[in-house]
Amino acid sequence: MRSGIWGELLTTAVLKGGCVGAIVDGAIRDVEKIRQLGFPVIARGTCLYDSKNRQRVVDVDVPVEIDSVVFSPGDLVVADEDGTVVVPRKVEAKVLSLAWNKVHDENKVRAAMAGGMKATDAFHKYGVL
Repeated sequence: MRSGIWGELLTTAVLKGGCVGAIVDGAIRDVEKIRQLGFPVIARGTCLYDSKNRQRVVDVDVPVEIDSVVFSPGDLVVADEDGTVVVPRKVEAKVLSLAWNKVHDENKVRAAMAGGMKATDAFHKYGVL
């Protein structure tokens, strides 16, 4: 990675526009400053060099592919340390409903196991584990 394509200044700019996080298929820089801004970024690595004369913008608001996953403008993207999920807009409502139900079922399983239920019994009763 020859330069950090995302840094503190770009973070400051997108925060003002309502952006809540970034996924970078490359390196970032100014990690501590970005952390202080409370802006989550998932990236391949870090590099102390800025992108001036090392990178260029070729397009905006177009589908991109990272690790065989296509991200399209308007898709719902949920990402954390465990991974990244891309939900196409056309199925967003259905996926959110299914995810909401799963979270509530997992809460029931957690409470049941905390109360002494065996994991296998909880799985048979609630269908999630």
